[in-house]
Amino acid sequence: MSNEGKIVGSAIVSHHPGLMQTDEFRLEDGAGRDSDLIEGFKRLRARIEAVSPDAILIFDSHWFTTGFHLLDARAHHQGTYTSVEMPWYLNGLEFDYRGCPDLAKMCQSVAEERGVLAMAIDDPHLTHEYATLNLVTKLGLDVPYLTASNCQNCQSHHFLEMGAVVGEAIRRSGKRVVLLASGALSHKFNEIDWERKSPRIFDAANVSSPENIASDLEVIELFRQGRHDVIVERFPTVYRKIPWEGLGGHYLQMVGAMGGADCRAPGTALSEYENARGTGNIHIWFEV
Repeated sequence: MSNEGKIVGSAIVSHHPGLMQTDEFRLEDGAGRDSDLIEGFKRLRARIEAVSPDAILIFDSHWFTTGFHLLDARAHHQGTYTSVEMPWYLNGLEFDYRGCPDLAKMCQSVAEERGVLAMAIDDPHLTHEYATLNLVTKLGLDVPYLTASNCQNCQSHHFLEMGAVVGEAIRRSGKRVVLLASGALSHKFNEIDWERKSPRIFDAANVSSPENIASDLEVIELFRQGRHDVIVERFPTVYRKIPWEGLGGHYLQMVGAMGGADCRAPGTALSEYENARGTGNIHIWFEV
């Protein structure tokens, strides 16, 4: 059918709060060189603009829910954000962007058909998370955004099932949609009094352990090859135990929407692999 919606691009995207600091702050912390994730946002924006999406769906690894997968069904988002996690560091962030309530409701409808526990929530008092807001701010694109949650009592297969719901909802919607999995790969924080191995804060040497660095680089190579089948197979026994940010729910829902283990979308790195307080961060674009 010519009016079928489709996924026109997807990416894993870093959202760490250091990216929201001033250029001068980042240059000082980067020993004279900015995080490459900043330029990576420009590269990502160019990729998204090239496919002209009707909407962007963000799988938010910070929006932890319990018992249900949730979708933010508000038509408009506006306010000023201060992080409860680090209010001295990320505060006063103003946001104003359109939502995508029709797609949120379509996701709920498909979920109900399939027996997947998911709801679209239209509540003006629902709070926002910086895993969404930082991406919206850095991309600066005037398109509707839909945020999907990260249900914390899910196993890997539950995330894949919800991703499949999203994929079908997009098909029925008639929309061209870009998927963004907002979060890190390995996600173990360095302790409060840790000492840098490299003076450049963003240097991968500052990631929490050599083992996590090796695992992240292995996955990045599998992304390059489009071997999502290998990653999906290993997730419950390997990557979830590292762990990835948000139990890997951001990635698993994204790839679930693209076919799960059958997905062979190759990944192109749009940034260097970098540290953020011990976690492994990168922007990777997937051609679909």
